[in-house]
Amino acid sequence: MTTENPGSSTRPTVRVTGMFVSLDGYAAGNFVAIEQPFGEAIALTTGFDGRAIHGIDKVPDLTFDNAMTSLWGQGIGVEIMGRGKFGPQTGPWTEDGWRGWWGEEPPFETPVIVLTHHEREPIEFENGTAFHFLDATPAEALARAAELAPGTDVRIGGGPTSVRQFLEADLIDTMHLVIVPVTIGTGKRLLDGDIAPVERFEIDAVTMPSGRTHQLWRTKPRG
Repeated sequence: MTTENPGSSTRPTVRVTGMFVSLDGYAAGNFVAIEQPFGEAIALTTGFDGRAIHGIDKVPDLTFDNAMTSLWGQGIGVEIMGRGKFGPQTGPWTEDGWRGWWGEEPPFETPVIVLTHHEREPIEFENGTAFHFLDATPAEALARAAELAPGTDVRIGGGPTSVRQFLEADLIDTMHLVIVPVTIGTGKRLLDGDIAPVERFEIDAVTMPSGRTHQLWRTKPRG
């Protein structure tokens, strides 16, 4: 799918799918470590069945939460993520053998662009996942994604800093946020800075018996 932006060429539709946010606005912790990939934000994952990202048939229960989670991969040809989602390392890469949090079967099964100031050769897996390490602005990363998988949607996979950069660049078309009924008190917020959601998005919200609230954000028509 492609999107027409006034004054710009056709570009892929850009989506955020299933991003967890706490009641006090945090979408990630301040730190990640090999033993603690979610840092102090681990409470955001409570009750989450990750199998649903591969389809509603992969989980035992047909719940609204699982059905919404199953939207994760539909129509997606490329993910763009920040370096912190790929691993805990910072600075220049070392020869430590790190290939991501997911072992030899990453769930993406598509090209993935990892935004980093330290570029390196791609890392490829047999299931079709290929990590490309790119030092780029949001617009440049999106152009590269369109080259890697023409005619498909692009998912901005996080963390919140990367999503916020694409929001600030006005390059996100839809977002599915999951507001989790926990407070964290510290970490990285999704909506810091000069972002006015009500002015730019139509927002629907549904609250589940689980306590989670699913928000669907859609860009408003622009004249």
